[in-house]
Amino acid sequence: MTLFNQIRSFLFGLFLLVMFSLVYFQFTQTKEFMDTQIESDLNNTTHALSLMLKPHLETGDIAAAETVINVIFEGGFYKKVSLTWLSDQTTQKWENPILVDGVPDWFLALDLFEQKNTTSTINNGWMQLATLEIEANPAIGYRQLWNVMSDTLLILFALLVASLIVLQLRLTKILTPLHRVAAQAKLIAKREFQPDLALPKTTELKEVVLAMNSMSKQLQNVFSQLDKEVVTLKNDKLTDSVSQLPNRLFLNAQLQSWISDPGYGGVLIARLDWLESIHKELGYQVRDNTIKVLAKEMQETLPSIAPCVIARISKREFAFLVTKATSEQLKVYLQSLIRLINQARQNTHATSQGFAIGMASRTEDITASQLLANADSALKQALEEDKVSHYYQSDAKQGITISQWQEHLQEAIEKRQFLLQWHPAIGFKNNKILHREIYTRLDINGEIIRAAQFMPNIEHLALGCQFDKSLLEAISASPIILSNQQRVAINLTQDSIIDNAFNIWLDLFLSRQTDATQFYFEIRESTVLIHPEESLHFANIIKDHGAHIGIDNCGREMGSLIYLQIIKPHYVKLDQSLSCNPKSKMEMGDLQEQLELTHAVIKTALGLDIEVIITGIEDNEQLDIVSELQATGYQGFITAPSDIN
Repeated sequence: MTLFNQIRSFLFGLFLLVMFSLVYFQFTQTKEFMDTQIESDLNNTTHALSLMLKPHLETGDIAAAETVINVIFEGGFYKKVSLTWLSDQTTQKWENPILVDGVPDWFLALDLFEQKNTTSTINNGWMQLATLEIEANPAIGYRQLWNVMSDTLLILFALLVASLIVLQLRLTKILTPLHRVAAQAKLIAKREFQPDLALPKTTELKEVVLAMNSMSKQLQNVFSQLDKEVVTLKNDKLTDSVSQLPNRLFLNAQLQSWISDPGYGGVLIARLDWLESIHKELGYQVRDNTIKVLAKEMQETLPSIAPCVIARISKREFAFLVTKATSEQLKVYLQSLIRLINQARQNTHATSQGFAIGMASRTEDITASQLLANADSALKQALEEDKVSHYYQSDAKQGITISQWQEHLQEAIEKRQFLLQWHPAIGFKNNKILHREIYTRLDINGEIIRAAQFMPNIEHLALGCQFDKSLLEAISASPIILSNQQRVAINLTQDSIIDNAFNIWLDLFLSRQTDATQFYFEIRESTVLIHPEESLHFANIIKDHGAHIGIDNCGREMGSLIYLQIIKPHYVKLDQSLSCNPKSKMEMGDLQEQLELTHAVIKTALGLDIEVIITGIEDNEQLDIVSELQATGYQGFITAPSDIN
């Protein structure tokens, strides 16, 4: 029961107790008064009637005696009158029924008034003439008692109603701050922070509100501090101090994580030898200022051509990880980069030494180290041939053309030629399965095509919405998935998340499901950062149906994790760059530093009541290392995906 109802019930009960006490007191006092009044009136009437009858009894005038009695009796105050003539024992009787207008029969049936009568002997000297017996009629008592009690109850009831209304209004006003405190507490439990509550006038409530405001600020500061800790660690460990660009450690981690997921793009390495000439001729301050200006120009211009990570990997080398670009887009990116560098050289009046750029595209099954080596080889080739740039040509055979891919993918989507697998995410505490992530392969002309092969073409051909719709229909129709009753996670494409028509379709799709809570939908961190409003709208649709939202690749970007407070996901999957794999050649610096950064990201998410799953776990040695980080669970090829037959 709420505090409001408890107070109201207590005061209501107290009022009823007082009211019943007043009613009882009024009832007993009125009844006693009427008893006394009836008895007194009866005695007076008996005495007066005896005196009035005496002359007529002496003369034996029966008619006159009856007339006197009728005058008294017809008033209705007496129930029965009997006159017995002692001379001949003749008895005359007069009776009135108990009839009271306006008084209910059940009230009369209570027999509240005892029978009252008097007997008087009328004498003439020593001679007894007659016996007079009068019995009072209680009707007047019932009428008076009923009227008094009716009026009393009516007044008390009116007072009760008025008191309840006043009490309701007053308590509502008094307890409004408590309701606000309760609402604020619920929001804080959800890690939502609102402005401070207004202070009430009531002293006790003012202290409660002050305490709540203070607690809210402290918790908000804690979460802000955790987020700042992550940003500070990234800036300290992963940022070049001069250019404020990511350093080699960050680039290596990003490249390793990007290669592990389906995608298409490439790597460029630019060697700017003219920076050394500036250093020798004008000093390091001019060189550093030139680097800052050039880095700013790169960050403002190049991401608009294609999504990329720009890093300074040495004193005179910059690397560019282009995460989503075709060969033609890479060439446009290269030309824009050359133009920026030339403008910077002209601004510094550099004359002696120039620059060179090596570029390599991502190919099927290539590793991060191979791709980086290819770009470095292209750079060396450009330097040897004294060219501005060189594009590394892979020996890989030309595969299916883009038009063939479009034909095959359209057919596979329409016919749902999906070969589904699922991969468990396992909890650290009890080794229970948290959920199973769905992996997809395609059967094209009898050949099994992995996601790493076809997903880049899905994105390039803008087939993401069609693919996700068909995949969700296939998953919802799978008897194994439905009967298993385990949570399944689906990683949707960015195109689907930002497409309003897909969101409408997904809303209807979830409404048709028997148990929509079985579905977990994952959004990439990059999608949330690039399209925050669309991602929030998508997340709200999912939550409205009881399904859950997860963030994939959490911690991959250099920025803040403040978006977690906005999206409020059920869980996050850390990017593989935070997997703390001691055997990885592309390790993010010292293992202890990486553990420190990973732990900071985990604390930030857990502080927002968000589950954390570490990905990329390959063996027990790595599992033992990350198990001390207090994450919720882990996922990786330490447990292989299994087919859904």
